Amino acid sequence: MCRWLTYRGDPIYLEDLLFAPRYSLIEQSLHARKAAVATNGDGFGVGWYAERDLPGTYRDILPAWNDPNLRSIAHQVRSGLFMAHVRASTGTATSRANCHPFANGRWLFMHNGQIGGYAKLRRRLEALIPDALYEQRLGTTDSEAIFYLMLKHGLDRDPLAAIAAAIADVRRLMRDDGITEAFRMTASLTDGRAVYAIRYSSDAEPPSLYWHMDEGRLTIVSEPLDEHPQKWLPVPPGHVLVAGDAGEAELKILAA
Repeated sequence: MCRWLTYRGDPIYLEDLLFAPRYSLIEQSLHARKAAVATNGDGFGVGWYAERDLPGTYRDILPAWNDPNLRSIAHQVRSGLFMAHVRASTGTATSRANCHPFANGRWLFMHNGQIGGYAKLRRRLEALIPDALYEQRLGTTDSEAIFYLMLKHGLDRDPLAAIAAAIADVRRLMRDDGITEAFRMTASLTDGRAVYAIRYSSDAEPPSLYWHMDEGRLTIVSEPLDEHPQKWLPVPPGHVLVAGDAGEAELKILAA
């Protein structure tokens, strides 16, 4: 499974979280401790907000630990809201279009997990995406399909309702097709203001997800970045961590 992190707070350099910590995201790309696979080498991506209205992104198919451009960008780019992702494919191609985070307008989205039986469901799942959104879909992953289902259900108007409706779409198709494999996900999305972090599974084995708040600086991770796991709070299964415009963070039950 993939590893990811989201940061919101005082502007910092991307390298402060991507490279500097003992168990940084780049270290996790080689030696993940809380994932089904230890190596996440099927591409990577970063997305950040700075002075322009729309976020910047950099994605590539190289392993994150082997891209000198990522190290250079992380050393230079400073942001108060950014996300980063290292990918372990669950079956779809290793291509730039399939690397996270995905962007649409002001929104950034990234995901860890998989839809059980996705290869069987993919055609019907994509048919739920409206034409105007589908023509913006560049890749083939279930992750990007989930993102566009959220956009379809009004992510701009009511993010929590859109998240729940997208999950319900997937579960309905799985039930209709008799698929018993699990639908597991953690995901992070933001419009450059509020941040939403989801932990969900249709079974009792959701992927790991943790958060830490320190003097208004929020960090959300697939697994802790340091040797002090007690300071990292788990996001409970079936919940969304919501960090609003004012900097507060609260857990909400996912009504899916």
